[in-house]
Formats: sequence, C-alpha cells, structure tokens
Amino acid sequence: MGKLVALTLLGVGLALIGERLLAFSKRMNVSREVKPVEPGNCHIIEGIETGSEDIDILPSGLAFISSGLKYPGMPSFAPDEPGKIFLMDLKEKTPKAQALKISDGFDKASFNPHGISTFVDKDHTVYLYVVNHPHMKSTVEIFKFEEQEHSLVYLKTIKHKLLESVNDIVVLGPEQFYATRDHYFTNFFLSLLEMLLNLDWTYVLFYSPQEVKVVAKGFSSANGITVSLDKKYAYVADVTAKNIHVMKIKDNWDLTQQKVIQLDTLVDNLSVDPATGDILAGCHPNAMKLLIYNPEDPPGAEVLRIQNVLSKKPKVSTVYANDGSLLQGSTVASIYHGKLLIGTIFHKILYCEL
Repeated sequence: MGKLVALTLLGVGLALIGERLLAFSKRMNVSREVKPVEPGNCHIIEGIETGSEDIDILPSGLAFISSGLKYPGMPSFAPDEPGKIFLMDLKEKTPKAQALKISDGFDKASFNPHGISTFVDKDHTVYLYVVNHPHMKSTVEIFKFEEQEHSLVYLKTIKHKLLESVNDIVVLGPEQFYATRDHYFTNFFLSLLEMLLNLDWTYVLFYSPQEVKVVAKGFSSANGITVSLDKKYAYVADVTAKNIHVMKIKDNWDLTQQKVIQLDTLVDNLSVDPATGDILAGCHPNAMKLLIYNPEDPPGAEVLRIQNVLSKKPKVSTVYANDGSLLQGSTVASIYHGKLLIGTIFHKILYCEL
C-alpha cells in the first residue's frame, strides 16, 4: 500500500511539473518566429556593443541610453566591464553615441544600470535617475547632467526595503517616482521557480522622501513603466503575462487599473511618442531564446506601436521586427521627430529614420 501511495504521489508530482513546464514554454513563446519588418532607413549605431536596456529622450532631442546590464540568467558579452550611460543628440544629421563621464564619489566599478528616467526642474536643470544593481542589489542613483562637460554629477543613492529586484522607473517630481519590481524573490533559483509557477507577486511602488508604498500589485513580472503625456495614466508592462496595464493615477499616487492590453509578445520597456501619445513597446517575440542563448539561433527583436490607448479597441501595429540576424533581444524603442532608437538587452542599438 505504501509503495502504491508513493508511486501515485510521484506520478502526480511529475504531471504537475510537466504541466508547469508546458505552460511556461507557452508564456515564453517558445515556438514563435517573426517576419521581418523594416520601417525605413536603419543602421546600427557604433560604439554600443554591450546592450542598451533603456532609453529616455529629452524634449531637446538628447537621448540617454543605459548600457552594460548584467542580469541574472542572461548572457553578458562584457562581464568584467562596468555599465555606462551614453548620450546621443538626435538633432544631428548623423547622431553618434558618446559615453558620459561620471563624477567622483560614485562606485563606477560596480555600476550596473537598468531602467532610467529623466526629470527637468523649473530652472531647466536635467536630472537622470538610474536603477542600479551593484553586486546584484537594487538602488536608485540620482545624477545631475552637465551638458557642456558631457558628464553626470553624482548626487545621491536611494535605498529602501521595497526597492528590491527593481526593473524600471519613471520620475514624477523631485525625488518622486514609480518603480517596478520584476521578481518577488531575490534568490536566482527561487526567482526561476517563481516564473515556473507563474506567481503574481510583483508590484509597482511609489517613492518619495515622505512616503514609500506599493501602489499596484498582482503582476507576474512588472517590467517597463511610463506615464501618459497628460500625466493622468501610468502604463505598466507585465512581461511574462504579455500585456500592458493602463492605470489611472490618483491624487494620492495610488494606481487603479482601467484596462489591460493583451499582446502576443513579451513586453519589456515602454515609451510614449511625444507627438501622438502612442505607446512604443520593445518586445521579445521568443523569450526562451533569451534564457537559452544560441548564437546560431539568436533571439529576435520586435517593436510595437499602440494607438488610441484609452479606446475600447486600441490599434496595435508592428514598427520593427527582425529574426535576430541584425538585432537581438529588443528591450526598448523611443522616438523623436521621426527618429527611432531601438535598444537591446545585450547586443547593439539601431537607429531608424521613419
């Protein structure tokens, strides 16, 4: 009788594991391929070879690019090099990327930048907020941008117990921001189990010097975040759920869900077209190729545009798609006056004129 019970429990356990693996493979789009879509005149930007996780463009056309992210479970083509912040001036005819100098007083050797967001003060001073993972921890770094010197002046490091496994950030005011947590567990193997079991335990938090709180929860893996042009809505990408949450910003900074835009691709970072208010999403058409990297069969790239976001049926169109032959692992797409930048998690950056 004891052996029969043991065999029954073993069978149930194996069946459960098989079901979870099958469901995980489906969420990762393991069998999905993309058909190439080229928007126009595109070319690779030289000088950024170790990824471009996030991009934020000022109204002046200056684009900040975070590069060199080391992320658990993902390959790194320069594991011993610290991360960098690059700058591009999209007003130039042939924009080039230049690494910004960072002032003393900051641990540049352990710099591991992830999501970024800019804030322009009333006196036109530009501040750059950077999600940083020194020694695989999570902090938010605040820098002041010095345009003439092409440098970042280190101001402050923000730490908090809720700022764990932080992915992206959007600044709302001086030292006020939303941030996303993409995994509940900080241990790598537990985070893999979390993904396998599809636990909806991640969240969006609000930070200010006076208050830090969770403002939205129930995400499989809260990833990219941005706000609408009128600052009334927050857009949150849930990467493994393959959707975008449209959330109303309340007076107390809490978020209430208005709708979910379901997609057929794993959504990473989000940006808003300043001319139209459309969402641009950097996506992973087949995330399993990110987790199991094979240079002979690399992960592809995909950029979507979501129009009429608040309508009953938003229009979703493909701006760019590649099978990995040119661009691998697209994380973000940002646009400025018809000039599109597409970043990748560990590869190159693409510049297109639409």
